[in-house]
Amino acid sequence: MMEFRPCIDIHNGKVKQIVGSSLTDAGDSAKENFVTGKDAAYYAGLYREKGIKGGHIILLNPASSDYYEATRKQALCALGAYPQGLQVGGGINDMNAEAYLREGASHVIVTSFVFQNGRVDMEHLERMRAAVGKEHLVLDLSCRMRDAKYYIVTDRWQKFTDEVVDGHTLDMLKGYCDEFLIHAVDVEGKNQGIEKQLVRILGEWGGDIPITYAGGVHCYEDIQTLKELGEGRIHVTVGSALSLFGGTLELDRIMEMIG
Repeated sequence: MMEFRPCIDIHNGKVKQIVGSSLTDAGDSAKENFVTGKDAAYYAGLYREKGIKGGHIILLNPASSDYYEATRKQALCALGAYPQGLQVGGGINDMNAEAYLREGASHVIVTSFVFQNGRVDMEHLERMRAAVGKEHLVLDLSCRMRDAKYYIVTDRWQKFTDEVVDGHTLDMLKGYCDEFLIHAVDVEGKNQGIEKQLVRILGEWGGDIPITYAGGVHCYEDIQTLKELGEGRIHVTVGSALSLFGGTLELDRIMEMIG
């Protein structure tokens, strides 16, 4: 059944909503939609009070950034405020993943570590599964369109791989993880509507593990469309459009719609 999955995106040590396609490591820059004065623990506590599980914390700075430690500190505060209620991603590999689980993450979210040189690195994928177990691993297959197909992108959505989001890829990877997280990067943070074609692909797959879709939701009708195209199986994240982050959509109404 469809569920709402909250998000806490952290960039330069602050919780914010950005335009996904604008993110660059150079100068730690991104086009910002909303920057909150509240810390990550505040949002984690809010989601805990509402009983919403399965949300994701995303660290949007690389480990080489001067802001990385501030961003990581915010992530750890959120995990402490809602133990076992949130997932965490951003720079996760087989060496640091277990530490996040010890800090309270229910799952770790991985992209770049398992996609090397444009392809799935099966050795790295096996290492991740061995490090945390399938039950604690989420694979982030966030993607951008090129040549009428959705290609998985890595390194904070900046690098294209040669891997396409389709039934074959989902079938190949589902044995290694507990869930897929898929940002439609081209519409992420733009408040212009969801990627219907991508949602159709995900809805038609019919696999037996959860998929969470994020990107472009800007009105209540988008939620209904996602529910229909995803055949009630695709979970949804709403970021910039939420009133919590400066938008107009109310969290409680979204949850009522989803049921």
